[in-house]
Amino acid sequence: PIQLQNLRRKIGVQPRVNLDCQNAGELAYEDAAFDQVMVFFLLHELPAEVRAKALREVLRVVRPGGKVVFVDYHRPQRWHPHRYIMPLILRTLEPFAMDLWYNEISHWLPDGVAPSKIEKTLYFGGLYQKLVMIR
Repeated sequence: PIQLQNLRRKIGVQPRVNLDCQNAGELAYEDAAFDQVMVFFLLHELPAEVRAKALREVLRVVRPGGKVVFVDYHRPQRWHPHRYIMPLILRTLEPFAMDLWYNEISHWLPDGVAPSKIEKTLYFGGLYQKLVMIR
């Protein structure tokens, strides 16, 4: 809730933006309720089984042809100065984050779900990723 309050303060009231605090594995929205969904630094907070449910749910609530944008951790390139210290930090503070170093986000897609397009962009030497899925 505090993160949503911070975001609301930053963006103000936007008629086409819905900020809501829910269980990511059981969203209380109708199928195909949204044109776009943003999942910002959430996946690394979830154990693998909940992460898979969250992907199923966000794809369920996005209309066909709609977009889901994920932003989260990623394994940085070998030359990245944080590549060798980040695992120590993440294993201590973010125990599920290392999953995103060893698996693509699409690894947790439910069986039978195949987005029509997936586009990944890496930032800060690969430490962060933006993955865009078109349903």
